[in-house]
Amino acid sequence: MTPLLEVENLSIHYPSRRGLITAVRDVSFTLGRERLGIVGESGSGKSQTSRAIMGLTPPQARIEATKLRFDGIDLLQAAASDRRKLRGARMAMVMQDPKYSLNPVARIGQQIVEALHAQRRISRAEARRRALGMLEAVSIRDPQRVFDLYPHEVSGGMGQRAMIAMMLVNQPELLIADEPTSALDVTVQLDVLRVIDDLVTQRGMGLVLISHDLRLVASFCDRVLVMYAGQVVETLDSARLDQARHPYTLGLLDCVPQLDRPRHPLPTLERRAEWLQ
Repeated sequence: MTPLLEVENLSIHYPSRRGLITAVRDVSFTLGRERLGIVGESGSGKSQTSRAIMGLTPPQARIEATKLRFDGIDLLQAAASDRRKLRGARMAMVMQDPKYSLNPVARIGQQIVEALHAQRRISRAEARRRALGMLEAVSIRDPQRVFDLYPHEVSGGMGQRAMIAMMLVNQPELLIADEPTSALDVTVQLDVLRVIDDLVTQRGMGLVLISHDLRLVASFCDRVLVMYAGQVVETLDSARLDQARHPYTLGLLDCVPQLDRPRHPLPTLERRAEWLQ
């Protein structure tokens, strides 16, 4: 069976005064109808990888790959118009903070309806019905009220749920969630992740969840990719996180706070040049 997403030897370079800077180097993975987590600290290449898949890298970026395919479609050879047709319809991406992703001068319902109209021809009444149904699906208790609110009138958690509704209203097959809970309180984080999990399971989607929290991702995803300095250093089944072998993965695990015992001094994350191949 053909994987939903195939990434092989993906590298991303940016020109600078000192020459090319490699942000991502030889990243490879496949994704089926499953949940894949990508973990690493800031600057490890997680978001760059996801943006290359979505076709959202800046024009000056140089993207190279042996294979970059979505459902058999060669994304490297696809025309820009074809990539636009895929985005929002079959591939969707939830950004990190709804404050910067939602239009502050447009009502929430209007933005979800706009996402629908961008991909299909339906009546305004049908678009409104679907938008309200999607707001209800992401566990917003009063979708009629929230539909008419502006982004500044809702909480961060509700704004993130509205973003998820906007990305899923066209029923995509692939969802990339780029640190969707990093700006939220811990209790709200779990609620948002539960909403994503339920929708992914019900719709049989493929999910790429990007985060810096290794244990959170491992508890939520089927597999975990650990990235360091633009490379994948280890791939693990989430149930076998205790079998991690790479020093960087072990360092990430060691930095997780332990509530049952004090830790003095606090551990620091070690980085070594020899980890870069």
